[in-house]
Amino acid sequence: MNQKVSIGIQDFESIRKNNCFYIDKTHFIKEWWDCGDAVTLITRPRRFGKTLNMSMLEQFFSNRYEGRGDLFEGLSVWEHEEYRNLQGTYPVIALTFANVKETNFLDVKKRISQIIADLYTKHRFLMDSEQMDEAEKKYIRNIINYQSQIPDDIISISIHKLSDFLSRYYGKKVIILLDEYDTPMQEAYVSGFWDELVSFIRTMFNSTFKTNPYLERAVMTGITRVSKESIFSDLNNLKVVTTTSDEYEDSFGFTEEEVFAALDQFNMSDKKETVKYWYDGFTFGKTSDIYNPWSIINFLDTGKFQPYWANTSSNSLVGKLIKEGNANVKKTMEDLLSGKSLVTEIDEQIVFNQLERSQSAIWSLLLASGYLKLKHLDMENPEEGFVYELVLTNHEVLLMFRNMIKGWFSDYTEDYNEFIHMLIQGEIDEMNYYMNEISLQMFSYFDTGTHPSGRSHPEKFYHGFILGLMVDLRNRYVITSNRESGFGRYDIMLEPLHKEDDAIIIEFKVFHPQKEQSLSDTLASAHAQIEEKQYAQTLIAKGISEKRIRKYGFAFEGKTVLIG
Repeated sequence: MNQKVSIGIQDFESIRKNNCFYIDKTHFIKEWWDCGDAVTLITRPRRFGKTLNMSMLEQFFSNRYEGRGDLFEGLSVWEHEEYRNLQGTYPVIALTFANVKETNFLDVKKRISQIIADLYTKHRFLMDSEQMDEAEKKYIRNIINYQSQIPDDIISISIHKLSDFLSRYYGKKVIILLDEYDTPMQEAYVSGFWDELVSFIRTMFNSTFKTNPYLERAVMTGITRVSKESIFSDLNNLKVVTTTSDEYEDSFGFTEEEVFAALDQFNMSDKKETVKYWYDGFTFGKTSDIYNPWSIINFLDTGKFQPYWANTSSNSLVGKLIKEGNANVKKTMEDLLSGKSLVTEIDEQIVFNQLERSQSAIWSLLLASGYLKLKHLDMENPEEGFVYELVLTNHEVLLMFRNMIKGWFSDYTEDYNEFIHMLIQGEIDEMNYYMNEISLQMFSYFDTGTHPSGRSHPEKFYHGFILGLMVDLRNRYVITSNRESGFGRYDIMLEPLHKEDDAIIIEFKVFHPQKEQSLSDTLASAHAQIEEKQYAQTLIAKGISEKRIRKYGFAFEGKTVLIG
């Protein structure tokens, strides 16, 4: 019977029972178990099969699935007799933080309380066990009744206690599976309650994964490796597997061989190169050409090339970091959107409270999240740290960033579009009107971090503005910024792709009251710099007549702009 493509099913049993399209990843079960690690943390970008693999682990090991070998027949793990004997033999505690996305600390605690209460409700049969004394039965009953109001001290020890109860009931230590452990932490950073959550989570994780004598083994999955100092300071038994690790390289995501076989299976063999262009680009360990499963499955279902993976979430953290980042962050995004690479050091331990201060932390997060890929790794001086050359992952990610930047201006669309139109037409009076309307509304928008700086407003604003130009005018101009030309570096250059359009050079200047008496003086200084540094030489060298090169100065004083 032909497999059918089903979207969004993350339950292993449902996929197998309904003969849904599935690429065999059960070798992950054997590889993980053979490693023998006590607690394993595996990080992968979102929509890379983490939840499905956790469901697969649960249904393979859990004694609730005893005798369900039919789910694994014909798959790679079932070829090994010792693993056929292992199926369905352990008590398993499985939970997920994937939906813990509340925007304040109190609501996060309530949501986690509800998850713990639901977990205990599934195991309420323990209250009928003679192995539980009355105090323990009351403890279980209270957690079920507390629902979203479980006290902090009880939450922190709750999974430890459930491990105790289950290990006594079954006479065997438990396996714990925690999916998407870092979702609440990313939300906490975006919403500003990081410090409160870290203390709460650290205590819970310590009792669950460190001081838990009833634990056989555990797996945690997430997008990021949150720094050990933040929440894992007490976990010296943690095996961390990131996207650069060699372990489980092909267990999450589809290899190119698997993708091309699927295209053959669904009579789409002629689409292979285009699929590669859109969706290839991920590298895990030494294995390159890894594809995002969500995009591939959706393409198999629709046959249409769209940014499926990049559009499955709000990308709120990524957007916040780039929008509120300093001028250098925005300049780097300009390069990446132009197809250039970024060379930087990377620390795979994400320190969220450093994201506003450390550019390398931002690029580390984007690499871990799948928005950037490794083009080259310089390992010549390991004592000084590895140097990574990074580029945007694929065409799908490029489109995601373009849409994100376009969204920054969505609330100001009329004024923004009018300004672009007047810029192309050369209508200076109208340019002044619309640019002042935009800057008045958007200056603070590009600097809303924890420590906004008045001095950084102009640079953050105009580099955010450049990104908008790059997105909206990409089919009409090659737009570059901060590049050498003549005897200096211009701010913005618009090189026309069509002969009927003029080239444009823009120089930004901030008003300095010690040097200048008015914005008109600042504007004159901008024009003088364009001429003295001969910024037009790059365009002239490409055969563009000087008559077709328009030169503008943008003079800033606070949120007021003078263009001339």
